[in-house]
Amino acid sequence: MWSCMLRELHYLFTHKWDLSLVTLAPLFVIILFGSMFYQGKPEHLPIAIIDQDHSRLSHDISHYLSLNQGLKVIEVNDSPDHIETLLNQTKIWGYVQIPNGAEQRLVESQDAQISIAYNQSFFSIGNSISSAMLVSTLEAIADFGGNSYLKNNIPYMDIPTAHVKVSPLFNPSLSYEFYLEPFMIPAILHLLLCCCVAFSVGQEFKFETTRQWLDSQNAFQALFAKNMVYVLIFCLWTWIWMFWLIAIRGWFIAGSLLLILLAQFLFYSAYAFISSTVVLATKNLSKTFGFIAVYGGSSLSFAGVTLPLNNAPIFTRFWSSIIPYTPYAKLQTEQWVIGSPIWVSMTPLFILIAYFIFYYVIAALLLKKIARGYS
Repeated sequence: MWSCMLRELHYLFTHKWDLSLVTLAPLFVIILFGSMFYQGKPEHLPIAIIDQDHSRLSHDISHYLSLNQGLKVIEVNDSPDHIETLLNQTKIWGYVQIPNGAEQRLVESQDAQISIAYNQSFFSIGNSISSAMLVSTLEAIADFGGNSYLKNNIPYMDIPTAHVKVSPLFNPSLSYEFYLEPFMIPAILHLLLCCCVAFSVGQEFKFETTRQWLDSQNAFQALFAKNMVYVLIFCLWTWIWMFWLIAIRGWFIAGSLLLILLAQFLFYSAYAFISSTVVLATKNLSKTFGFIAVYGGSSLSFAGVTLPLNNAPIFTRFWSSIIPYTPYAKLQTEQWVIGSPIWVSMTPLFILIAYFIFYYVIAALLLKKIARGYS
C-alpha cells in the first residue's frame, strides 16, 4: 500500500497541473476567504435618513444611527424621491423615514409612523443593516422619551423603564468569519478533492495504466492508497487553515478538537470514494465532473447552513440527507461553536462512517470487477 501511495505522489510531482490542484489551489482558497472575512462583519454600510419632522426626536435618531459602527449616514434629506433614487442606484442600502409630526404623535401616545426600508436582495447585508437601523432607532426613541420629554415634563418623578437584554449565543460579535468561513473552506476544498481524485482515477484509464496500478495490490488496497494521498493532503490544508483561525485569529474550539479532526478525515474520505465510484462506474471524466458539480457543489446550500431546511420541500430534505456535508456541518457546529457533549455528535459521526464504508466498498468492488477483466 505504501508503494501505491508513493506511486501516486510520483504521479503528482511529474504532472504539474495536478500538483497545482493540491497545492496552489487550496492555498489560494484559504488566502481568498481568509482575507474576505478578516474584518469579521461588514461595517459602515451607507444609509440615508428622510427627515421630514426636523424635531428633537429626529435629531436623536440621526445621532444614534451615526454612532452605530455598522452604519454610515451619508445623506439626510426630506425628499423621499431623492432617497429612493440613491437606493435604486445601490449607493445606500436602506433608509429611515421620520414623517412630519412624528414627535408630536409619539408624545401623545400615538403611532409615530417612523418606517425603515432596506435592500433585502443582498440577504446578508439586508439582515445586518435592518438590525442595526432598528436597534439604533429604538435606542433613540427610548433616549428621547426618558431624557428629553419625560425629564422636562415630569422632572421629579423617577420612573424605572423596562430593559430587555438580547444576547446572541456562541457568536456574540456576529462575525461572518466565525459563521461562514468554517463552512465555506471545507465546502470548497472537498470539491477540489473530488476533482483531483476523479482526474487521478480517470488518468489510469486514459494512460492505460490500470493493470500496473493493480499489479502489486488488491483492489481494496489500491483504491484506499490512491484516495488516502489526496485525503491526507486536503486534511493537511484544512489543519493549516484551522491553525490560522484558532491560533492566530482566536476562534477557540468549544468542544472536542479530536472529534472534529476525525470527522474531517471521514468527510473527505467519503467524498473521495464517491468520486472514485462515479469514475469507475462511468469511465467518463466529463460525466464524473458533471456529477461532482451537482452533488458536491450543492453541499453548502442543502446542508441547512446558509439556507434553512424548515418547511423545505421533500426533495430538498431528501437531497440534504444524502450528502456527507450535512452531518459534517452539524458535527462541526456542535463541537467547534456550541461545545456540545461528545455523545450528542455521535449520530452525525456514525453517519459519516457509514458514508465512508459504503462508498469505499462500492468503489472497491467496481475496481475489482475491472481488475478481473484484465486477468
